[in-house]
Amino acid sequence: MNEQKTTTENRSEGSRSNSGGGSGAGGGGRFNRNPRFGSFGGHGGRRPFMRQRKKVCFFCANPLIQPDYKDVDLMSRFIADRGKILPRRNTGACAKHQRRITIEIKRARELALLPYIVR
Repeated sequence: MNEQKTTTENRSEGSRSNSGGGSGAGGGGRFNRNPRFGSFGGHGGRRPFMRQRKKVCFFCANPLIQPDYKDVDLMSRFIADRGKILPRRNTGACAKHQRRITIEIKRARELALLPYIVR
């Protein structure tokens, strides 16, 4: 009879345990370590700063190609897998062409050429 513990006893013991994936205030969470302190990645300290190459706008680089709602393959490059329009930081498009992309995607959605959402 004493072997079975009530649910409140189980909870209180589980919250004191520090050996799992818990990431409480003082808990030793398994995946919340700071990479600067050498516990991840094997670098032993800070990672070297690598400068990323600036993305070039696809439409500025190819002036013959312009955003068009009828070109579904081209417009689908600028949509995430869930159906959201990707932001400029992901697409690399300039502000002018990003506005055009957004308008053309919305036109294509209105004509049911592109989905509003993907489930």
